[in-house]
Amino acid sequence: MSKGRTIYACTECGAQANKWAGQCGDCGAWNCLQEAPAMPPTAKSGIKPAGYAGATVGSEVRTLAEVDVTAEIRQSCGNGELDRVLGGGLVQGSVTLIGGDPGIGKSTLLLQALAELAARNRTLYVSGEESPQQISMRAQRLSLSRDCLRLLPEINVERILAIAEAEQPQVMVIDSIQTVFTERLQSAPGSVAQVRESAAQLVRYAKASGTALFLVGHVTKEGAIAGPRVLEHMVDTVLYFEGDPSGHLRVLRAVKNRYGPVNELGVFAMTERGLKEVSNPSAIFLSRHDTPVAGSVIMVTREGTRPLLVEIQALVDECHGSNPRRVTLGLEQNRLAMLLAVLHRHGGIAMYDQDVYVNAVGGVRINETAADLAVLLAALSSFRDRPLPIDLVVFGEVGLAGEIRPVPNGEDRLREAAKHGFKQAIVPRANLPRRGSRVEGLELRGVTRLAEVMGNV
Repeated sequence: MSKGRTIYACTECGAQANKWAGQCGDCGAWNCLQEAPAMPPTAKSGIKPAGYAGATVGSEVRTLAEVDVTAEIRQSCGNGELDRVLGGGLVQGSVTLIGGDPGIGKSTLLLQALAELAARNRTLYVSGEESPQQISMRAQRLSLSRDCLRLLPEINVERILAIAEAEQPQVMVIDSIQTVFTERLQSAPGSVAQVRESAAQLVRYAKASGTALFLVGHVTKEGAIAGPRVLEHMVDTVLYFEGDPSGHLRVLRAVKNRYGPVNELGVFAMTERGLKEVSNPSAIFLSRHDTPVAGSVIMVTREGTRPLLVEIQALVDECHGSNPRRVTLGLEQNRLAMLLAVLHRHGGIAMYDQDVYVNAVGGVRINETAADLAVLLAALSSFRDRPLPIDLVVFGEVGLAGEIRPVPNGEDRLREAAKHGFKQAIVPRANLPRRGSRVEGLELRGVTRLAEVMGNV
C-alpha cells in the first residue's frame, strides 16, 4: 500500500506547510507544526471519501424526535467489577481506553475478559508488544480457554482493519495503541501524530461495524495516558488501572464514561490465577484493631455508586525543625493545611509546632470533601493521645467558618456502616435520615459546628 502525502499543520492557527519548520510562517508560533495526513480532494457534494479520518459518509440531518432512543444492549464481561466500572456491561460499538503503569495488569485483565467473551462472541486480540507464545503461555498459566480466542500479532493499522473486516469480531482488543502505526504518516510509532491518526481509524471502524473496542494505553511518569490529549476525547470510556505493582490490590477507576457513572471504582486482587474481583472492598480498606488506637477513625467515602468504608490514620508529632511537615497519602495535602487552620481558629487547638501525617489505609485515594471531619478527628485523637471508639464512623465536610456541611448520599453511607457492624455515627445534621426512616443498629448524632465534635476526643 502506497503511503499518502503528508503535510504539517500548525496547532495554533491551523496553517499548513509541506515541510516541517521550527516556526509557523503564518502566526509565528514556535514548535507547533505536527505531521498530519493531507486531506484528499472533496467531491462536489462536500462529502469526504470513506477512507479519510473524520469521514461523514451516510450522515444526514434529522430531528431529535426521529432518532431511535432504544436503550443500548449490554453484555457481561464475566467479571462483576469490570462490568460495574463500564456502567453495567459492555456496549456494542463502544470504545474503551485503559491506561496504567507497566506491569499493573492491563493485559491480564483484558485477556481474562476476552476469554470469557469468546465463549459467546467472535473476538480478536491484537498484540503489538508480546509474541503469540507469550500470550498463549499467560492464558495457560491463568487456566483460560484458548480454543475460541483469536490472536493477531500486528502493528499496521491498515492490515489490522483489513483482517478485522474479514474476521468480523464483536469484541476487539488493541494492545497497545502506542505501538500501532498508519502508513499515511512517515513518523515513528508512538508519536503524537501516529497515535492520533491510528486511534481515529480504529474508532471509526468500531462505530461503523458495531465492534466493542478496547485500547490499551501507556502512561507517562506523571500518571497520564501518553500521547495526545485528544485520544481521551475520541473514546467513549477512559479507565485508569491503579495500585502498587509490588502489592496484590488493584483499583480500576472510570474517569470518563458516556454509558455510565464517572468515578466508578472496581477493586481486584492479583493472584497466581490472575485478577480476582473483590466484592466487598470495605473489608480490605479496614484494619480492625483489637483495642482502640489513637489517631484512627473510620469514614465512609463514595466512589461512583458504591459506598466504601476507609480507615483514616493520623500521626501528630512534635516538630524538631523550623518548618512543620504536612504529609498526606491518599488525600489532598493543601486541604489538610486548611483543616488544621480551621481547627486552630474555631477549635482552639494549635498545631503550628507539630508534624502532621495523614494516611488513607489500603492505598485508596479520596477525592471528596466527606473526609474532612474524619481527618480532623484523627489528628485531634493523635494529638491528645485519646483513642476514639472502634465502633464509631464519621463523615462530613468542614467549612472555613467551622460549620459541618452535608455530603451527598448520606443515608447510603450510613447503611453501609451499619452493615459492617458499626454502632455509632457522627454526621452532619442535614445527613440524618428523614422523618419516618431510620438505620437499624446505628446510634446517630447530627452536628452543625466543629465545636460540637471537640468533646468526643
